[in-house]
Amino acid sequence: MNAQDIEIIKENIRSIPNFPKEGILFRDVTTLMNNSEAFKLSLALLASYLKNDSVDYIAGIESRGFIFGAPLAQMLGVGFVPIRKKGKLPCEVHQVEYELEYGTDILEIDRDFDAASKKIVLIDDLLATGGTVVAATKLIRMCKGEVLKALFVVDLPELGASKKLNEHNIPYNSLISYEGH
Repeated sequence: MNAQDIEIIKENIRSIPNFPKEGILFRDVTTLMNNSEAFKLSLALLASYLKNDSVDYIAGIESRGFIFGAPLAQMLGVGFVPIRKKGKLPCEVHQVEYELEYGTDILEIDRDFDAASKKIVLIDDLLATGGTVVAATKLIRMCKGEVLKALFVVDLPELGASKKLNEHNIPYNSLISYEGH
């Protein structure tokens, strides 16, 4: 990834102050997805982080992780696993409660997902505090899978996720980072 690629990604992400609550500067990737060339570039760059890895599944974290994860899985020729918010799956589930930058939530995965000995890459649009990806990792591990790494479009390093991911042995990469949040 070069400086020009980083600039293309950054210039296609909109910043929205005070969303979803006062004091939060929301990094909105919908504008990135609106630009077909920038979106294609982001997927190619995410795939480049996996070029030396053997991957069995991409697991997308609801909801924007689905948008990046499903086409990435197709590009790699592997399966896609949705990790959903509470109450969205029509089956028995494993669930984990976690803390967000601005509250708490619950993630779920299909209890019948057999991930034994499978290498899984988690994907989401943004890494803030790390709570969501740690919860998703716990779900994959409940299914006996191995989280090979996590991928993000945006990292907000000042919110401390790297420490949390290191504590839970979750390697990760992101396309861009922003100082502050």
